Amino acid sequence: MAHPETALPTHDSAALATSGRRVFQLEAEALAAVGNRLDGDFSQACRLMLAARGRVVCTGMGKSGHVARKIAATMASTGTPAFYVHPGEAGHGDLGMITDADVVLALSYSGESDEVLMLLPVLKRQGNPLITMTGRPASSLARAADVHLDVSVPAEACPIDLAPTSSTTASLAMGDALAVALMEARGFTADDFARSHPAGALGRKLLLHIADVMHGGDDVPRVGADATVSEALVEMSHKRLGMTAIVDDDGRLLGLYTDGDLRRSLDDEHVDLRTTRIAEVMTRAPRTIGQDALAVEAAQLMEAHKISGLLVVDDTQRVVGALNIHDLLRARVV
Repeated sequence: MAHPETALPTHDSAALATSGRRVFQLEAEALAAVGNRLDGDFSQACRLMLAARGRVVCTGMGKSGHVARKIAATMASTGTPAFYVHPGEAGHGDLGMITDADVVLALSYSGESDEVLMLLPVLKRQGNPLITMTGRPASSLARAADVHLDVSVPAEACPIDLAPTSSTTASLAMGDALAVALMEARGFTADDFARSHPAGALGRKLLLHIADVMHGGDDVPRVGADATVSEALVEMSHKRLGMTAIVDDDGRLLGLYTDGDLRRSLDDEHVDLRTTRIAEVMTRAPRTIGQDALAVEAAQLMEAHKISGLLVVDDTQRVVGALNIHDLLRARVV
């Protein structure tokens, strides 16, 4: 039971849920209204950004500034070099970050933010193409733009029509629309995305190769075809991968022996661990993978065939490595 001093206030659950649903409805209507207005100005804005020799510089104050930061981050991660400049700091030296090769994307729902308007003379004198995003096409910022994107909404979701809600959602969506249109125009791929997200889950899946996670050299468990089962078990115990490769004199793969094979051997009364040759009980033609394959491919193979380890072979079927599911877990591929 909650302590009286920390008990949650009691409010009508139905009323709270109704309020939340109303916000979703109003913001959905706002997005539909803005989406229906996409026209040649949107296309022209994209063309200006694609033609830029420099970067897309996003700027805005207050909530518009937060949206501008997110737009810059989304563009930068999807193939369009971009960054955010705080308009207040820009007037105190950060304008030097903007070169004449850059395109400026300025956000202000009112279109009258003093800090943003203060930048216009410098940007115009420097020759920067100016794309603006406002809710008032007749505003000072909209009229100064080379291209204006109208993000006006029928109503804010805020019940007193003061807090930016529907309008910021619409601006975010417009930024996403720009980023995705530019991404598709540039032919930006999943591999490109991974290279800019090396620490993320997608980056690991698309950049990490088998050679990066496998055990190689003397750490690879292997025995010859004449070894006994007990000798193979000693090798498996030392290398701690739950399996061993069986190879010929040139190191080419002949078969595989795993913990599962050991259990089956123990159930076979004809198998003497001390005298039976490993070649008699090994799995022939086991699943393998190349060291240049993606680590995520190993995970897919293991899942598809219900196995927990793989041998890594080269083009001549020489065993060059081994890995198991724990290696993929440590690499956070699965």
